[in-house]
Amino acid sequence: MVARRSLAVLVAQLTFASAAIFAQPTRPNTTPPPPAESPEGAPRTPPSLAPDTTGLPLDPKTYVIGPEDIIAIKVWREAEFSGAKGVRPDGKITMPLIGDVQAAGLTPSRFADQLKQALATYLKDPEIEVDILQVNSKRYTITGGVNRPGPYPLVTAKTVFQAINDAGGFHEFAKQTDIIIIRADGTRLHFNYKEFLKGNKNPKNKNVQIEPGDTIVVKE
Repeated sequence: MVARRSLAVLVAQLTFASAAIFAQPTRPNTTPPPPAESPEGAPRTPPSLAPDTTGLPLDPKTYVIGPEDIIAIKVWREAEFSGAKGVRPDGKITMPLIGDVQAAGLTPSRFADQLKQALATYLKDPEIEVDILQVNSKRYTITGGVNRPGPYPLVTAKTVFQAINDAGGFHEFAKQTDIIIIRADGTRLHFNYKEFLKGNKNPKNKNVQIEPGDTIVVKE
C-alpha cells in the first residue's frame, strides 16, 4: 500500500515537471540564416570599380580648347563656380553671374586668366584653375586590322606609325604595306609600314602627321 502511494506521488511529480517545461515560452532564434547561394549562372553584383585616374598628356599652355571638350573649372573656396563644363558647339560655356564665356580657341591657362578677370568684379582675388577632362574636339579613328580599333583623342602631335602602335599593332593577316589615311576633306594618303620599319627612306612613303578628323584604314 505504501509502495503504491509512493509510486503515485512520483508519477504526479514527473507530470508536473513536464508541464512546467512545455509551458515555458520559446525564445526566437536570433542567429541569422546563412546567405542564400546564387544559382549557378546567375549574375553577381560586381564590386565598385575605381575611377580611371589616367591623366591626359595635355599642356595647359599649348592645348587649345575646342567645341564639345569637357573641362573642369576649379575656383578655390567657391564651390558654386566650380565643376565640370561641356563646351557647346558655339565654343562657349555658361558661368554663374557672368553668363556666357568663350572657351574654344583658348588654352586652359588663358581661359583661366579670362575667368579670373570676369569674376574679379564679384569675388575677391579669385584663384582659378582649368583642366581638360575629355577631348572631343580633336579625334582620329583607326579601323580594320588592328587590335584596338576605334576613335582616339588627338591631344599631341602624332604620326600614322605612332597611331598604329597605340592601337595595339596589327592583326596577323593585316596588310601592312598599304595603310590608307583619309582626311576630313576626302583626301587619301598612303603609308607602307613595313618599308618604314626597315628604314627605307622613300620620299613618297611619308610617316604622315595625323590631323583631327582623320580615318586610318588598315586593310585585311
